Amino acid sequence: MGNRVKGKPKRKSIKAAAHSRMGSKRKLSRMGKNRKKDLSGLDATFIGRAKVLRKLQVSLKDFRRLCILKGVYPREPRGRAPGNKKGQVYYHIKDVRAIAHEPVLDKFREFRAFMKKVRRAAGRNEKDEAARQYAMAPTYTLHHLVRERYPRFGDALNDMDDALTLIHLFAALPSEKDVRAKVINKAKSLAGSWSAYCATTSSITKSFISVKGVYMEASIQGSTVRWVVPHSFTQSMPEEVDYKVMLTFFEFYETLLSFVLFKLYNQLGLRYPLPVKELGGEGAGNTSSVIATNLRAMESAMSANAGSISDVIDETVERKSLDSTGKKKTSKKSRELIKSIGRVLAHVENGDDEDEQEEDGVEVAGQFREALATMDDEDMKDAVPGGITPTLDDEATKRKNLFAGFTIFLSREVPRGYIELVCLAFGGKVGWEGLNSPFSVSDPSITHHIVDRPKLPASFDSLPKAREFVQPQWVLDCANFLFLLPIVRYKIGATLPPHLSPWVDDEEEGYKPAYAEEIERLKNGEAAEDVAGTLVDETLGEGQAEKEMQNADENSSVDSGTEEEEEDEEIIAEKDEQKKITDSKEAHDLAKVMMSKKAARLYGRMQHGLAQKQSKVDELKKRRNKIETKEDTIKRKHSAERPSNKEIVKTKKRAKKSRNLTK
Repeated sequence: MGNRVKGKPKRKSIKAAAHSRMGSKRKLSRMGKNRKKDLSGLDATFIGRAKVLRKLQVSLKDFRRLCILKGVYPREPRGRAPGNKKGQVYYHIKDVRAIAHEPVLDKFREFRAFMKKVRRAAGRNEKDEAARQYAMAPTYTLHHLVRERYPRFGDALNDMDDALTLIHLFAALPSEKDVRAKVINKAKSLAGSWSAYCATTSSITKSFISVKGVYMEASIQGSTVRWVVPHSFTQSMPEEVDYKVMLTFFEFYETLLSFVLFKLYNQLGLRYPLPVKELGGEGAGNTSSVIATNLRAMESAMSANAGSISDVIDETVERKSLDSTGKKKTSKKSRELIKSIGRVLAHVENGDDEDEQEEDGVEVAGQFREALATMDDEDMKDAVPGGITPTLDDEATKRKNLFAGFTIFLSREVPRGYIELVCLAFGGKVGWEGLNSPFSVSDPSITHHIVDRPKLPASFDSLPKAREFVQPQWVLDCANFLFLLPIVRYKIGATLPPHLSPWVDDEEEGYKPAYAEEIERLKNGEAAEDVAGTLVDETLGEGQAEKEMQNADENSSVDSGTEEEEEDEEIIAEKDEQKKITDSKEAHDLAKVMMSKKAARLYGRMQHGLAQKQSKVDELKKRRNKIETKEDTIKRKHSAERPSNKEIVKTKKRAKKSRNLTK
């Protein structure tokens, strides 16, 4: 530093208080730059809802609609809340800017100005003027929003879960309050078109009946789509639900599903939506009738040979040759063009080779190209040949062959919608009691009759005896396991087996239900003896059952000696297993001692989670053993015979397992 020079003023310390004679640079270094409010930091990045409404100059109702259509949701800022206002709803500044440049926002403003004019005319009692202006209401489309939010077709397929669930919900609602009949009919049409596509391409993979509804899953072009179909009951309309918000979601999902269905139908070579003449004017009714109508329309469109290329070209040339007066005016060039197309198609149909065509001197490519150049894009789309069959992959082919050759008839009490969809997707033919059924209830070709009653009515005695009467769960269980299950467990009046969820991974859960194990043995061909043993009273006659019991009593003396040997072997095996457990426990304790404190804490947390999972599995096994022992005792009480030695050994093993689980 050195001494201060004489004659020069003493320099002020940087720690000295600020005053008015300080320079701008010194003030900036001391105090920092004064920034304006809300230009940086969290206050500028996140904006409250009230401020957003003032910025966009829209009402709260229109802002909610814009956010739903645009896919904008509130965001929670990390760290502190802007302006220390906790519990407030914030939106990101980029989302607000995107909404500010949205064309739909301009349409909302136009509609608000338009409604002012209508109200003014209605207030002046000018009803004709108000009606005239109301007919010229501004309209808007959401096509650009669908393309913006889903730039690829796979993105739209991956986001179809909520859309399909809401569409099926609206299809089941009654027309009350804010939900109009037009919206419900549109939802039924979309649901029917989607179900018809899934049935035609065998896309349904899994289904499960729950209290909320029927969960369905489809695999479409590598994407898994899952949705819920409500039960066919009368739906109640709760007052606390905001149906205007739901209708806004429906407005967007309607456009999205129309885009997706157009693409899927176009890949099959079909137009979407299907023409009214093919639907036969049956667009109304419940969801199941709409599914059947769309399916018939798809089949007729795919099987019909809807105009060859030459017919389309003839129509195009004729339409272009009409003058303004409506009179037909075919030029010489057009007639020569039609003749050339006929010659080209004749060569193609006869299968002539290129060498022969060159020898004849017919320029096939040039004439054909000239004819196709005169056609519009719409005419080219019409020129797709009919008789199209969808190409199925290996998995879809397996699903299509499950019910192949089966003719299934649905009784009137069976919910037809999802049962019909599953049967058709897995290759079966379906009929029902009602209009437009492909066959009647007395048709001798019916193989399975689905009935959901405690017992068969007397009127069914006159039906052909070649059919099997089963409960609806048989269809879904066969489809989930991709295996034709024995119908003995699903007969009318029988206690149904558990309806297992196809989305539960038994290996990951660590517990496999008894019925899943039984089905796995059936698939491997190992459960024929077990099934015959459990169902001996139903499948065998009384005389055969008595003979088997007598044979079992005769062989009981022989089996007693073998049982003692088996018990000795089991005791030795238990001792060896107990020794292995103690050795592994000692090694485990030794390894745990050698761990660091941090690793031991982490290992303890992992073991705690595994122990909780194992306790749940043990509890399920314990319940299962209780139920099985209870069923065995009930069977023994009902049957007056003495239990066989095999049954005694089984009950002993179950009691032993339950004792081990309690320990």
